[in-house]
Amino acid sequence: MWFVAIGVMVQILNLAGIGPVGAWTWKEQWWIMLAPFVLAILWWAWADWSGLTQRKAMKKVDDKREARRQKALDALGLQSPKKGKR
Repeated sequence: MWFVAIGVMVQILNLAGIGPVGAWTWKEQWWIMLAPFVLAILWWAWADWSGLTQRKAMKKVDDKREARRQKALDALGLQSPKKGKR
């Protein structure tokens, strides 16, 4: 997401003519203007290939499940067992 935001910001600065980015022309600096978008594609491809995206989604679901479980135990006046102890 950060790469896309940076790419959009570079495009806005270029079109508005702000700062040194505003002086860039597509003919000379096309690779710099497109680099953040290429990096975003590569990052997403790697995240999907490595399973990072799925692991993050599973962790989020597990955290929500544990929060609901803890809330239910608190509502019943029970204390949850300490992790690692039996």
